[in-house]
Amino acid sequence: MVRVSLCGIELENPIIMASGTFGFGREYSELYDLSKLGGICSKGLTLTPREGNDGRRVHETAKGMLNSVGLQNPGVHAFIENELPFMLGLGTAVIVNLGGNEPEDYIQSVELLNKTDISMIELNISCPNVKKGGMAYGIKSEVANKFVREIRKACKKPLMVKLSPNAENICDIAAACEDAGADALSLINTLKGMAIDINTRRPVFDNIFAGLSGPAIKPVALRMVYEVCKTVKIPVVGLGGITCASDVLEYIMAGAAAVQVGTANFVNPMCGSEIVDELPELMNNSGINNLDEIRGAI
Repeated sequence: MVRVSLCGIELENPIIMASGTFGFGREYSELYDLSKLGGICSKGLTLTPREGNDGRRVHETAKGMLNSVGLQNPGVHAFIENELPFMLGLGTAVIVNLGGNEPEDYIQSVELLNKTDISMIELNISCPNVKKGGMAYGIKSEVANKFVREIRKACKKPLMVKLSPNAENICDIAAACEDAGADALSLINTLKGMAIDINTRRPVFDNIFAGLSGPAIKPVALRMVYEVCKTVKIPVVGLGGITCASDVLEYIMAGAAAVQVGTANFVNPMCGSEIVDELPELMNNSGINNLDEIRGAI
């Protein structure tokens, strides 16, 4: 049995497509039936539209990629009007990834999303707080606690907080978010990295630093998911370098309630469908009747 329950939301399976790697599902819907997925996390949204970062935005690395997209998106209003009806018709759970720079922007976005039929909000606390000199909300525990508490008061949907691996202490941040009222946690967001063009002798990205994702970060992500699952009582959704069904089982054995698949979608646009198909077969071959019996097994 591969069905899972996440914050009271029944998912056909634990496979969720990660934010920023699946758009709003339109392109992938031309390749396979997205109703077979457990859920889809929308492209990261902000209250108002964003053009994103200048210069190069993606760069391939060994076993992964760096991205500096800069949250390019149409804004919450346009999303609700133009994209959400399509997503709600896909027959799978719709999770909205929400970012911003000021608490007021997040709150306004949440109030708009409260009125929709989305399943859950995934709160991106890796965004810089412009009022605090650009420090991300998810770096310090006390800042994360205060911020999540403010959003929790406004949010009428299940609230999942996406944690940054660049935090001072991932377990402290996780506990702070749980204390503030988060219903679930997802981790990890991208690791901070960089690349240099040896021909120009300059950084590849205009912003110098970028987010590293893909199989290269899986050992780090898996370790953090394991640690956080031992720290909190709320559900944890694991992500980072998942490319196949065996990766999914590793995260479940580390304690994850479900998983998200991200960078693998760029390498193989059919990976979501393939992982969903592979999972029951792998479980059967491994003598696993349902995911509950192996969750947190290690």
